[in-house]
Amino acid sequence: MTARQHASRMAAECIGVRIRLLNRIVTNVYDTALRPLGLKTSQLNVLAAAAYLGVARPAEVAERLQMDVSTLSRNIDRMKNRGWLEVVPDEDGRMQPFQLTREGQALFEKAFPLWEKAQQQVETLLGDDGVTHLRAAAEDFFRIPPR
Repeated sequence: MTARQHASRMAAECIGVRIRLLNRIVTNVYDTALRPLGLKTSQLNVLAAAAYLGVARPAEVAERLQMDVSTLSRNIDRMKNRGWLEVVPDEDGRMQPFQLTREGQALFEKAFPLWEKAQQQVETLLGDDGVTHLRAAAEDFFRIPPR
């Protein structure tokens, strides 16, 4: 096979390419829904983690969200500057656990109905089978509890 044939096969069959494309499409749906609040999907995920954990440790959040710690740190810094997150004092000054501020909590509450609407759009886009397979994969690979 020639390089062109290999490339053609990859373009037609590559799961990685398809998932990255789907990720961009899905992220755009959520980002568009959240835009009126000045919020991005990645930031909403951090707000949700902080809301769930109460006091969130960056390493734990990075692991749960499958994010690079340095990328998460940049997001946290931006969100602290916007008044959505605050650092919680800790014995280990390097860890810098964080939590939602009142403004962050209010933003999260405003974002939830927008997220729900985007969620419905994405579920329609993926269809019932796609959603079922995606949830099953997440449960298997990422130890996400079933609904």
